[in-house]
Amino acid sequence: MGRLGPWTPMTVEERLDRMESPVKIRQLPYRYVPALDSRDMDAVADLFVADVRVGRDASGRAALHRWYTEAMRASRTTIHQLTNHIVDFDDADHASGVVYCRDHLERPSTGHWEVGELQYWDSNLRVNGEWCFRRRKFHRWYLAGALSRPAHGTGVNDGSDPLGARQLPESFPTWAPYRDSADSHPPHA
Repeated sequence: MGRLGPWTPMTVEERLDRMESPVKIRQLPYRYVPALDSRDMDAVADLFVADVRVGRDASGRAALHRWYTEAMRASRTTIHQLTNHIVDFDDADHASGVVYCRDHLERPSTGHWEVGELQYWDSNLRVNGEWCFRRRKFHRWYLAGALSRPAHGTGVNDGSDPLGARQLPESFPTWAPYRDSADSHPPHA
């Protein structure tokens, strides 16, 4: 597998598309963030495939719109800042990626701000020539009061965040083997 995923373009047209597609895919989270922070749920939903799965029992952009509308009520104001974005291609129309994000959440119940570090693990699909999110999985290192020093896992799945994040770094498939190896072979002093 190459550095950009298992798909290797062969023709000149495929190679040109491979250069253009990451730019188009990166526009998805860049547009997602201001849409989410401004509570433009129509714009958020339009970034996803029409038949997007929402939870276990619902699908479609209307269901996604409802879900985001409800989930974002837990915060009065949000600020999302994107950093790294990696894109891998399975083939010409399927890609996946990881987006790093720092978020700031103002809680309406207290008026206090929380700060967190998270990742989105994205699945992307090209539909009728347009790249869309197929799915976004939410993973978090922590979410803590803006004036506190977070410990590992602070605020993750403690009920303060409606998104129900998966814990990082434990969600990385390479983490447990690395830790198991490190535990069985401690560094030499």
